[in-house]
Amino acid sequence: MPTLIAILMLAFPLLEIAVFVLVGGEIGVLPTIGLIVLSGMVGAFLLRWQGFGAMQRIRREVEQGGTPGRELAHGAMIMLAGILLLIPGFISDVFGLLLFIPAVRDAAWRFFSSRITVVTGFSAGARGFGRPGNRDRERTIDLDEDEYTKTPDPNSPWRRPEIE
Repeated sequence: MPTLIAILMLAFPLLEIAVFVLVGGEIGVLPTIGLIVLSGMVGAFLLRWQGFGAMQRIRREVEQGGTPGRELAHGAMIMLAGILLLIPGFISDVFGLLLFIPAVRDAAWRFFSSRITVVTGFSAGARGFGRPGNRDRERTIDLDEDEYTKTPDPNSPWRRPEIE
C-alpha cells in the first residue's frame, strides 16, 4: 500500500502537467492560465459559501442533540474540494468540483460511514469541551475576600525577581 501511494504521488503531478500541455496546445497559454486562476477564484467562493452552510448545519445538528457525523464529513469534503480547486491543475479541479456536489458527498459519506466511528459523549460548556463532573470541582479553588488581594505578595514564590 505505501508503494502504491508513493507511485500515485509521483504520477499525479505528471498527469497534471500532461493535461496542462494538452489544454495549452488546444486553447493557448493565456486562456489556460486564465482557466486555472478562474478555478482558484471559484474554489475560494464555493468554499466560503458552502463552508458556512456546513457550519450552520453542524451547529443545528448539535443543538438538536443529534450526532453531527454526516455534517462533519460534508464539511471536511467541502474543505478538501476548496483545496483541490485552489491547487493549480485540471484533474484536481474536476475532483474538487465533484466534491462540491451534495449528491457526490452523500455517496462518499455512505461509502465511508461504515468505516468511520464518530465519537460522541462530550459536552461544550462555558469552559470548552470536557466532561462535567468531579474533575471540574477538583480544579476549582474557592477563595474568600480576605484570602485574595490585588497587591503582590512579597513572599510569593511566583514573584518576579527585581532587577538591580
